[in-house]
Amino acid sequence: MDRVVIVMPSYNERENITQMIPALFEKEFPKITNADMHLLIVDDKSPDGTGQIVKDAMKKYKNLHLLEGEKGGLGWAYIRGFKYAVKELGADAVMEMDADFQHPPRFVKPMVDAYVAGADYVIGSRYIPGGSVPKEWAFSRRFISWAGNLFIRLVLLKPSLHDLTTGFRLTRVKGVLDKIDLDHIRELKRFAYKVDLLYQSIKNSKKTVEVPLEFAPRTQEVSKFNPKEMIATFKLAILLGILDKQRFIKFAIVGFVGFIVNAIGIEFFRRTSITINLANASSGLQNIWGLSIFAEPSSWAAALGAELAIISNFLFNNFWTFKEKRITNIGDGISKFLLFNFTSLGAIVIQFIVIGTAVTLFGDVALVRQISLIIAIGFLIIPYNYAMYNLFIWKTWKMGRKKI
Repeated sequence: MDRVVIVMPSYNERENITQMIPALFEKEFPKITNADMHLLIVDDKSPDGTGQIVKDAMKKYKNLHLLEGEKGGLGWAYIRGFKYAVKELGADAVMEMDADFQHPPRFVKPMVDAYVAGADYVIGSRYIPGGSVPKEWAFSRRFISWAGNLFIRLVLLKPSLHDLTTGFRLTRVKGVLDKIDLDHIRELKRFAYKVDLLYQSIKNSKKTVEVPLEFAPRTQEVSKFNPKEMIATFKLAILLGILDKQRFIKFAIVGFVGFIVNAIGIEFFRRTSITINLANASSGLQNIWGLSIFAEPSSWAAALGAELAIISNFLFNNFWTFKEKRITNIGDGISKFLLFNFTSLGAIVIQFIVIGTAVTLFGDVALVRQISLIIAIGFLIIPYNYAMYNLFIWKTWKMGRKKI
């Protein structure tokens, strides 16, 4: 049975903790029969005696734990808690949960159920059916929450996920949390750290699931979230969005260089006897299949130009775009290049057909060849190549990856 550790930071939460501990151990944990539930309170030496409340309760509840330390902010409290939960408590999964009842204890079980069912990352979402924000919130606060969340979804290009600013989340340790450098999460002294932690967790997760969360109003104190925190969160989201698309930007630059090589290659080969001989040799296919493009020298010039671009793209992508996974061994390089060519056959075929058809319909002139090349690359070859490179060559995407 997997061990799930709820990591719950606290600072001057005496009244809330006094109620939260029995709410979990006596009411909610007994409902969870498919996981070994633990609660780790991370208390930064609260002057109101929160730590002592936990120590007294530990005598009654064996799966209750306390980690004390100096006050360093919410982010650092969670990081310390995650490390302790994994190293000292043997957690298979950790859950982020606030102590102030804004994350109602009754929603712990659905989160754990989703994890046990196979999710690597579970998000308590306020913006899916069954989820909600407090009715007590003013319209302005509702709008800011909704609009801020939408902004982050758009910046990070995660439209399939509905709540990227929630703090109620469960993370599988193996394959997700253990791949994150917790000491270098950005903005750990601000609420913005939540965005970086979520971003990296989603990136590592093979299956991300959202479950409804009815976010409750704060009862004991006012929210610490303010305009400065909001600005810091938005700035970090923009930075992560740029970093996330960095590889595609490099890929696009390499693709542009490949386009230039391709365009020049087509015109060069069209003026050689090679393509004329290929067209003459394959003219018989026109009689068999009724396809005149096989008898067009420009069709073969397009194929050869595409091959030049493939060589250019392979070299630049290997040593720049995907440099963290670059192939340096000669034997591996040759085999990968052959695989690269094989996966790029689709691009060669696309270019052969599009340019061959265009010159057949509109005349075999340079303008027709170049315009049809732009159309073929822009609408068909770029998405095809990017998918093939990530799936089969540098393997940055995993087959079967599923995000809900």
